[in-house]
Amino acid sequence: MIERILFPVDFSPACSAMAPYVKRAAEMFGSKVTLVHVFDLYSNNGFELIALNLRDLAEANKAIAGDHLRKFLASEFPPQACSRILRTGEAAAQIAAAAKDGGFDAIIMPTHAGRFRRMLLGSTTAKVLNDADCMVLTTQHAETMTPRPLQHRVWVCAIGLSQDSERVLSIAGRAAAAVGANLSVIHAAREDAVEVARRRLEELLSVVGCHAEIRIATGPVKEALLDAACRAAADALIVGRAPRSGALGRMRDLTYSLVRDSPVPVLSV
Repeated sequence: MIERILFPVDFSPACSAMAPYVKRAAEMFGSKVTLVHVFDLYSNNGFELIALNLRDLAEANKAIAGDHLRKFLASEFPPQACSRILRTGEAAAQIAAAAKDGGFDAIIMPTHAGRFRRMLLGSTTAKVLNDADCMVLTTQHAETMTPRPLQHRVWVCAIGLSQDSERVLSIAGRAAAAVGANLSVIHAAREDAVEVARRRLEELLSVVGCHAEIRIATGPVKEALLDAACRAAADALIVGRAPRSGALGRMRDLTYSLVRDSPVPVLSV
């Protein structure tokens, strides 16, 4: 289901910490990994402009970035087996374009840890989530600890019972089945609507032909969904994005909040 994974890298320690997680995901799906780096063609320290014209500066920056990309994480992702893509421009736009041009099935990248993670709405990750056509798998950006491996035990899919729910559940079911994960479906409902929601979820599972445990959470939607995911000891949370980018973008406030605050990796589809 996920044959090709695109891994954006910026050569930081935090990016290096993502390597074991990306490798684990690739092993689970039997995927090939490609690293992509977006660099500034005309980056300079001021003094370089004295010695170099813009054309020479651009060529020098490209050569340096290319050499760094070839060497980066070479032991984890050998260049002969894992290709590299070098692009220049705005990072999020170039990552999304690389994924589309190369026919990638998924992008794996981090959000930000600590207080900087709260700035997700303005980050490269948020723009990629909005612009990319393929799945995007996110986890916390950690420099001091290895991201939690994507073990194939329990995955949960947050369903809002919208027109897009059938698509999201179908993808979640196929992804979980591909790695032998036990799938749970989580829906947040009012206390007086629990049974109605359960019946609708049962009907939806039947239509999709998916087997999953149903969990109904009550309370504020985001908090209820994340609490339910924690109680299920979930290894991944699957959420839906709009299939096409419209005036409001693919992402909605709730989806952004789930990605930003989730204590477990999030697969946005």
